[in-house]
This record gives sequence, structure tokens and C-alpha cells, in this order.
Amino acid sequence: QVELVESGGGSVQAGGSLRLSCAASGHSSNVVAWFRQAPGKEREGVAALFARYATTFYADSVKGRFTIFQDSAKNTVYLQMNSLKPEDSAMYYCAADLKGGWSTAANYNYWGQGTQVTVSS
Repeated sequence: QVELVESGGGSVQAGGSLRLSCAASGHSSNVVAWFRQAPGKEREGVAALFARYATTFYADSVKGRFTIFQDSAKNTVYLQMNSLKPEDSAMYYCAADLKGGWSTAANYNYWGQGTQVTVSS
């Protein structure tokens, strides 16, 4: 069992930055990822961290602006979001325990409750 708790969302102007946190408890997971979902849209994979291989993946829409990283001592995975755009506005979710492709939401067994990010123009 893995429990995930997200925090760090908020409202910012375009060009600003936010750092999201995903605190995990329970058994360790092979992969932790961030997804987002805007109203009326599919849940979209944003970034994933394969801790054992120190490998990261990003959606094309966020490459160069977002960074996923972890603090192992705190069992927390972060998503640093820079140069935010209005189209980044969404509910952001943390997911863990992957079986399959990293960017498919159905391939994860555990989810957090989400944290809202709103970017104004």
C-alpha cells in the first residue's frame, strides 16, 4: 500500500513558478509520476521519475520548463514548474507503482488527491 499526499499548488501569473510536492508513505515505488487534468480533458502524463535508474521522462509540452526530482530522505518527489503558461492550469496528481507505459494513467495503482494549479495571463 502507498499513500500519496500532494501540496504546493496555487495561483500564479504567466511566467511564474511553483513547486509541487508529493509525499509518499508505505512501501517504496518503482516509479513516481505527475499527471494533470483540466476540466473536460483527459488526464495527461506530465513527468515521471524512475528512481532506481535515475531516469526522468517529460511530456513534450513541459520539456525545458518542468523538472521532476526527489528527496529520498524525505520520501518526497517534487515537480518544479517554471515559465508557467495559462494552459498549464489543471489539477495536478501524483501517481505511483507503475505497470506499463509511464504516461498512461491506467498503468498506476496509487494516486494522491490532487492539488490545483491556476495560471493567469
